Amino acid sequence: MAEYSYDVVSKVDLTEVKNAIDQAEREIANRFDFRNTKTAFTQEGNAIKILSDDAFHLEMVLDILRGKLAKRNVSLKALEYGKIESASGGA
Repeated sequence: MAEYSYDVVSKVDLTEVKNAIDQAEREIANRFDFRNTKTAFTQEGNAIKILSDDAFHLEMVLDILRGKLAKRNVSLKALEYGKIESASGGA
């Protein structure tokens, strides 16, 4: 009997990720609770960095981004969360 094997490859479509980030940025720009806040996304290769004023706004931004990624069929299991770091200016 021959041996059977298969490989499972999981790739994330980075163009869909970029589109989800763009949609999240547009939603944040239109929301009243994000007015006058320093909230921004930067995508560097496979990494997405999120800048926000405080932990509360950061969690809200993460929820928005997760929703946009899910609508574009990007698996949320592909996300790895890093350490939350404090920035200058209280961000």
